[in-house]
Amino acid sequence: MQDFIKINDNDNVAVALKPIPQGTTLDVAGISVTTVEEIPQGHKVAIKPIAKGEEVVKYGFRIGYAQEDIVVGGWIHTHNVKTALGELLEYTYNPTGVDVEPTEEAYFDGYMRENGKVGVRNEVWIIPTVGCVNSIAKAIEATARAKKPEGVEEVVAFTHPYGCSQMSEDQENTRHILANLINHPNAGAVLVLGLGCENSNIGVMMDYIGEVNPDRVKFLTVQDVEDEQAVAEELMDELMAYANTFKREKVSAKELIIGTKCGGSDGLSGITANPIVGLFSDMLVSKGGTTILTEVPEMFGAETLLMDRCANEELFDQTVSLINNFKEYFQKNGQTIYENPSPGNKKGGISTLEDKSLGCTQKSGSALVRGVVEYGDVVKNKGLNLLSAPGNDLVASTACAAAGAQIVLFTTGRGTPFASPVPTVKIATNSLMANRKNNWIDFNAGRMVEDMPKEELAKELFQLVLDVASGKKVKAEEAGFHDFAIFKQGVTL
Repeated sequence: MQDFIKINDNDNVAVALKPIPQGTTLDVAGISVTTVEEIPQGHKVAIKPIAKGEEVVKYGFRIGYAQEDIVVGGWIHTHNVKTALGELLEYTYNPTGVDVEPTEEAYFDGYMRENGKVGVRNEVWIIPTVGCVNSIAKAIEATARAKKPEGVEEVVAFTHPYGCSQMSEDQENTRHILANLINHPNAGAVLVLGLGCENSNIGVMMDYIGEVNPDRVKFLTVQDVEDEQAVAEELMDELMAYANTFKREKVSAKELIIGTKCGGSDGLSGITANPIVGLFSDMLVSKGGTTILTEVPEMFGAETLLMDRCANEELFDQTVSLINNFKEYFQKNGQTIYENPSPGNKKGGISTLEDKSLGCTQKSGSALVRGVVEYGDVVKNKGLNLLSAPGNDLVASTACAAAGAQIVLFTTGRGTPFASPVPTVKIATNSLMANRKNNWIDFNAGRMVEDMPKEELAKELFQLVLDVASGKKVKAEEAGFHDFAIFKQGVTL
């Protein structure tokens, strides 16, 4: 196993792949570097003298400025480097991207729906229109689970605190996200559960949901019936019977939409897991499939790399708006644009937002950007899409699902047990955490620094995704986890 990695020829830092004791002499591309202090795993060491005010370069790009003179072998982190990010910027379209070449078709066993969409799960979902009926939804879930037929893989109630006492954009976010989940192909059938007096009542939601098959989607307003549990039980029996008619069949991987997200990142995220997911993304796009890159605030500092890969100027303009709208959201709320990375990120070796963003955006691979999707909208274009959503793990992963993703790939250096509304594949950046939290982690990308080529790991990950799409449960599903969150920005009445 290597002790360190120099990612780009232009870098003036190397990254420790395991803890490096003080006084260790390293040969970095023919340059002798002796560490003047201990360098923790995932953290950076100076391989050239860096004067105060000079750029610190990683991935071949500036990740900040030195706050003091840094000697060769010195530890580089938040104590001696600061972000170079500013406020709103002017951007110029400089197209440099080349799209991936088509490759041989791949297949999985999925569920063809009547509307032409494809699911990777055949579940029955209970979607409350308002938080007031959450307890009823959970009670209905428990009763139905005890009766579900073999062909229904799970019954899930997606409880949430929204649907009323919201205004303007928050209310619209709630309605769009709920409607998109009601129409999601991973749900063979759906019970929409309303109270009756809420802002986002079933009558209002119908305009967002659109036309539905009454065998697949049924509605219950609990204020309108005497015994909601008895009525719900009958409706759930009918919904489960309908969902039970679907069987898995061979489907092209071009029907897959895969969301990508990172959280609890560390200094290895941009070296192992995220680049491997990027290779996976290119592989799926080459087979006609679709991937989603989200968490816009973690594009800050690397956004021009994505802008230059936009397939046309219209997409470039949409990407500029994607970035600047989120910066304006921060400013409107009196927050600094670069209030990141998190404490866990810093402990893992990420020093600035640029450091984090340059690692984060590697999940997008090298394909051209083919679509830019607003929060609450669904993906319409095949290939790589950028989705507007915050960095929050659960909010962003839910946004991917609501945009149409049947599966989410979630890379992590710190570990997390959460799930999303769709199967959430946890990808570890390092073997230590992968082995310690084996009950959370589905794939160990940390093997890359143990001399397993990232290309082989990407192929292995691609096969895992096909297996999950064909019914293999991820660890969060085995634990019974199904989480859900909506982006809230404004006033609660």
